[in-house]
Amino acid sequence: MRRRKVLKTAIFICLLVGIIGVIGIFGINAYVKRTVSYKINSVEEVAGLEQIDCILVLGCQVKENGTPSLMLRDRLNKGVELYYADVAPKLLMSGDHGSRQYDEVGTMKQYAVDSGIASEDIFMDHAGFSTYESLCRAKEVFDAKRIVIVTQEYHLYRALYIAEGLGLEAYGVAADGQTYAGQSMRDFREILARVKDFGTTMLKPEPTYLGEVISISGNGDLTND
Repeated sequence: MRRRKVLKTAIFICLLVGIIGVIGIFGINAYVKRTVSYKINSVEEVAGLEQIDCILVLGCQVKENGTPSLMLRDRLNKGVELYYADVAPKLLMSGDHGSRQYDEVGTMKQYAVDSGIASEDIFMDHAGFSTYESLCRAKEVFDAKRIVIVTQEYHLYRALYIAEGLGLEAYGVAADGQTYAGQSMRDFREILARVKDFGTTMLKPEPTYLGEVISISGNGDLTND
């Protein structure tokens, strides 16, 4: 009888902890989205802002043949559109270039150059290994203070929340050009990522790499390989 009572108590405690955990996850997710939703703007709205240092395009998958994935291409097209709308004089391409075999930022810069943008106006952050690191390095390495972030809307909430936590004045423009395969799973994973970066933004760990300051107001070719 006593064992049964202990077992019931243990099950009750586990269920209670689980329920609290679920409430916490969805509560933090809602808080993150609600806190920064007003910072998601249209191209026309951000074009009216003044003294924006750069347009930060967040990287994602590059195909094996070296071309941007569908999501990345939409981000790049939106970044190029913002540049030509005179939102900012510089583009900052931030992504994963952790090996010679995989280079998100090189692909991103080449795409912008092929769109007619001068190479010196395009900076590459080779160590943007995560959303947090991309934002942290935009501030600490590239000395950016006011930025416009470009990525898909589901990702913008987290990016803007991190930027706010790091003391960056940031605005977002969504690059949702179409419906993407696997988006439901991506949306679910993003809920967990928002919770993770809610904590990361409080702790403020240093990114994998920092290095010397390369001012975003200078020449982007300084960041070429």
